[in-house]
Amino acid sequence: MITKIYTVALVAAAVFCSADAFAADSTAASSISWSGMVDVYYSKNFNDPLTQTNQMRNFDVYDNQFGLSLAKVTLQKQASPVGFRIDMAFGTTNDLVQGIAPFGGNSFSTLSNVEQAYLTAVLPIGSGLTVDLGKFVTHMGYEVIESNGNWNYTRSFLFAYAIPFYHMGMRITYPFASNFTATLHILNGWNEVVDNNKSKTLGLTLNYAPTSSTDLVLNGISGFEQALGTQYGKKNVLDFILTEQLGPDLSVALNADYGEERVSGFLDSWKGVAVYGKYSLSAKSDVALRGEVYYDPYGYTTGAGFAKATFKEITLTYEYDLFANLVLRGEFRNDFANGPAFISSEGTLTKTSQPTFLIGAVATF
Repeated sequence: MITKIYTVALVAAAVFCSADAFAADSTAASSISWSGMVDVYYSKNFNDPLTQTNQMRNFDVYDNQFGLSLAKVTLQKQASPVGFRIDMAFGTTNDLVQGIAPFGGNSFSTLSNVEQAYLTAVLPIGSGLTVDLGKFVTHMGYEVIESNGNWNYTRSFLFAYAIPFYHMGMRITYPFASNFTATLHILNGWNEVVDNNKSKTLGLTLNYAPTSSTDLVLNGISGFEQALGTQYGKKNVLDFILTEQLGPDLSVALNADYGEERVSGFLDSWKGVAVYGKYSLSAKSDVALRGEVYYDPYGYTTGAGFAKATFKEITLTYEYDLFANLVLRGEFRNDFANGPAFISSEGTLTKTSQPTFLIGAVATF
């Protein structure tokens, strides 16, 4: 009993003694912002696959059942001149991004649920040199991990197979003009916290906005990604993004990728292009359309077991803002392949197309 009283007294003393310090730090604490999201969905695959999974998809993986795609909380302090960002993520989307079983062989660690965690410093060089250091999502690609950051709910083949998800390293950004920014990325590698070899991966982003309605982005990444002891060459990917605001209600975008890597003397390559359109029907609703072709001739990125593997998809998405912080999406998508890429109701890999319908709900706070 005496021990409990003594413990309570110590806690109370600590609270009262820290009150003044807390008040003194209230201004600094108020500059830290936080936000979050919860993303759930229901997907129906009209092939009725025996495995109850959608093939060639990365985040909407489950068929004929409800799924928690992503739950996320973000803490952030804008750099002035020093800041930080931490994104804690949970759900099947995070498991897939981190390569956690059953979506990979990585074991859980203290960083498994950290989507991003990095420090930011703005150095007084010219118009301001920004340096980020830590773990962050990739600079490659038009689409992002969070579904509400995209025009469609599901992700493209390009996002799923052509580019990495995240990196550990440093990025240095400098605005050369009001409409031109360059970023240099110095990274451990693709989708890994600890480098698997002695070489660093380099990336580059050039962002140019020739007009207020047009944005051009050229991304690149190059580095040795295979483990030590493997006969390999550099893994190189070029990524091009064009976005155009055609009017107050209509936006279009294009994303194209080309990648290659030489392993054991053989050069593997992959490439693809996706075209996007989004039209605002009203202040609360939008419709988006995506068409895509992805060519993986050796099955290097997709694991396809047939020659000159080519994948196509068309996706139609309707979005309705039910409340200010709740978005509902209904989506029809059909995937096509030039070989057996999708599971049938008998459990065999015999289907060359995969029509699905999905309802997603994303709440933000």
